[in-house]
Amino acid sequence: MRLGDAAADLTSVEAMTLGAGERAMVGTGVAVAIPTGMCGLVLPRSGLAAKHGITVLNSPGLIDSGYRGELKVILLNTSSKDFTIEPGERIAQFMVMAVPGIAFSAIEELPEAIDDRGAAGFGSSGR
Repeated sequence: MRLGDAAADLTSVEAMTLGAGERAMVGTGVAVAIPTGMCGLVLPRSGLAAKHGITVLNSPGLIDSGYRGELKVILLNTSSKDFTIEPGERIAQFMVMAVPGIAFSAIEELPEAIDDRGAAGFGSSGR
């Protein structure tokens, strides 16, 4: 990581060909111990997405602080061409962020919205 980078690169520890339209879990050989009150996010690399159509399928992938296994990245090849991954190739980025402590509780009614959006969802905010 360079000074000012928001995330660290994750690299593959295995060689594989990701066929057109295929997805695969790719090992990184990295395990982390994220402090309580923090989480990790696995994010796509913009260069792989723009040049080859390779993205992280469940982006962002959420890593909770209690997880201690290997970080694996679910890659999806959205292009019409096969993509070969070599060991050491940068395949994703890993960011650690603070998570506010929130307690959920059941209520009968929600408070009024701060604007007129209300329950309007997908596409409701325009273009």
